[in-house]
Amino acid sequence: MGMPYELRRGCSTEPQGLDQQARIAEGYGTLIEYLISECRRLGASIHLGAAVAAIDAGRDRITARCHDGTAFEADAVILTVPLSLLPEIALPAATRKKVAASTDIGFGNVVKILLRFATSWWADHRGRDLTDLSFLFSSTTIPTWWTQHPAGYPVLTGWLAGPKADRVARLTATDFVNLGLISLAEIFDLSLDSVRKDLLTSRAINWGNDPFARVAYSYATPKTREAQSVLSRPNGDAIFFAGEALYAGSDMGTVEATLASGQETAQMIMTGSPATPPRVR
Repeated sequence: MGMPYELRRGCSTEPQGLDQQARIAEGYGTLIEYLISECRRLGASIHLGAAVAAIDAGRDRITARCHDGTAFEADAVILTVPLSLLPEIALPAATRKKVAASTDIGFGNVVKILLRFATSWWADHRGRDLTDLSFLFSSTTIPTWWTQHPAGYPVLTGWLAGPKADRVARLTATDFVNLGLISLAEIFDLSLDSVRKDLLTSRAINWGNDPFARVAYSYATPKTREAQSVLSRPNGDAIFFAGEALYAGSDMGTVEATLASGQETAQMIMTGSPATPPRVR
């Protein structure tokens, strides 16, 4: 039986070099640590475990009220929660009307499976050199995988998104890891035991079950640009929205789009005019 996968090579329409896989070498945790450090250096306070239940807009101040009764006052507030959580925060009437537009921006769920093995056993599969394997697409239950190439870490990441992820939302983390191993055994035409015995550690994340996420990504619909315009337009109450779903560049994005949207919103608050959104790849 042949391996039912396709390698993503030479099929990009981007100029040479722009289709290469890129990542922060130490992981996104390094980015978060840097942002935290810079915020604190500039005098910002970070309050963890403070889940916001309501935003009140007074004459001169904005108040964020938390589920535990804590309240924080400020000159302005930026809401960056996932779109699925916006309806759960009590907002002033004018802001609620703006939030209604968020239903015209698409969003979906993702299940992500991380498997660390003792060796990169897939790199030399029955005499076929796969040391430069980056992305792998298949028709198995967990269809999409990628390696850490060009880094040599023996890690495979599985990806299940959209309606397919919704259909298995009730499975446990152990179930997802098992599905991942079964899928890899099928893709590489190996026994399940041979794949499992090389596994050192694993983790499965179902973003749809995270109470502070409920979704994993945003995507554009025919009405998304209009909705973004509504949500990004100031209405005088000092309540602003930012995040990947609000990124107004030429394409939707994820982490980079979130950073760009935050910078644009910050400039709007400080200067009263939006920045020109940078191009995100």
